[in-house]
Amino acid sequence: MRIVLFTGKGGVGKSTVAAGTAALAAARGLRTLVISTDAAHSLADAYGAPGVSTGSTNSGAEPTEVAPHLFLQQVDAQLRFEQSWADIQRYLLSVLDAVGMDPVAAEEMTVIPGAEEVLALLELRQHARSGAWDVIVVDCAPTAETLRLLALPEALGWYLERLLPIQRRLVKALRPVLNRAAGVPMPGDAVFDAITRLHGELDDVQALLSGPESSVRLVLTPEKVVLAEARRAYTSLCLFGYRVDGVVANRVFPAGEDDPWRAGWVTAQAGVLREVAQSFSGLPVWTSEYQAAEPVGVAALSTLATDLYDDADPLAVPAGDGPFRVDRGDDGGAVAHLSLPFVSRSEVDLARNGDELVMTVGSYRRLLTLPPGLARLRVAGASVVEGELRVRFAEPEPVEAR
Repeated sequence: MRIVLFTGKGGVGKSTVAAGTAALAAARGLRTLVISTDAAHSLADAYGAPGVSTGSTNSGAEPTEVAPHLFLQQVDAQLRFEQSWADIQRYLLSVLDAVGMDPVAAEEMTVIPGAEEVLALLELRQHARSGAWDVIVVDCAPTAETLRLLALPEALGWYLERLLPIQRRLVKALRPVLNRAAGVPMPGDAVFDAITRLHGELDDVQALLSGPESSVRLVLTPEKVVLAEARRAYTSLCLFGYRVDGVVANRVFPAGEDDPWRAGWVTAQAGVLREVAQSFSGLPVWTSEYQAAEPVGVAALSTLATDLYDDADPLAVPAGDGPFRVDRGDDGGAVAHLSLPFVSRSEVDLARNGDELVMTVGSYRRLLTLPPGLARLRVAGASVVEGELRVRFAEPEPVEAR
């Protein structure tokens, strides 16, 4: 099964490109699901199917077929929310009730910010593990939200793995005392089980989306501000281990006719497109011209995607080992390689904490748990070479030397 995620700055046409790519896959006879993790759903409008259900618990809807082999689901997170967060929410509501908070205010306080996007990922996981699809195309939220979303499973897992066992034991031992002293209910096993289950599901999502059959595709328009954001997104996606398999330059003005206004745009965009080619060297850059009319409907979107990819295979599995790999040395040491495009050594902060490598690039931090083979080694040095972080590991020093 192939999974392709589309993201980009808001307004660059990522939903249109995602919808077109899915339509093209379905036209090949592949069972294709296109799903949105963006709270501002627009896929149904792109296909000219505004009546498609969002899959809420009220309707009990499943993915809706909008063309042969092409299914659409605009996820309403209510069902996933109830399945994954209900036990936790009930406990939080009981705590807020005990301290006298208004029930309406308490209800609002116990809803996770961004829950819709997070729980839409759980819907994606369920579809991916079902075996019902050959291709899943994901229309993601704009870049910043997508980066936070894709970083969440690993970050949440780090906290839960360290805090949950301790908290569970403490609360179980002290629950009678805490209940009397604090006057609020302490969490029971059902709450801890719900958190553990949510952690496991999100961890599975992270493994699924960073696996060899999944990749992210950046959509941009030929504008300097948009290109700058796409470059930052590329760096951050690599930092968290996600494969970027290509770039779509959308809404490119075609040359022609004696129109000074359009000629100015053509010249300006040509300069930015040269920068795009240089910035994403080694990745395919697909170009889509500005359409004479808004592409709405399966046929129009399929035509757009056919022109966009030309003879290329939009579903080709990315080659290589992905952003992270480890090379073993004959001396028992190793070198860990992490692709960090557009980053210099001064922009990377690196630290070792037990069996973890703590990497900070700009405002993003990743806690990379080292495999046992590396965890036993010491960090002997690090460098950034041609957009790649290289961390050298060596055998531990003898006790006398330490």
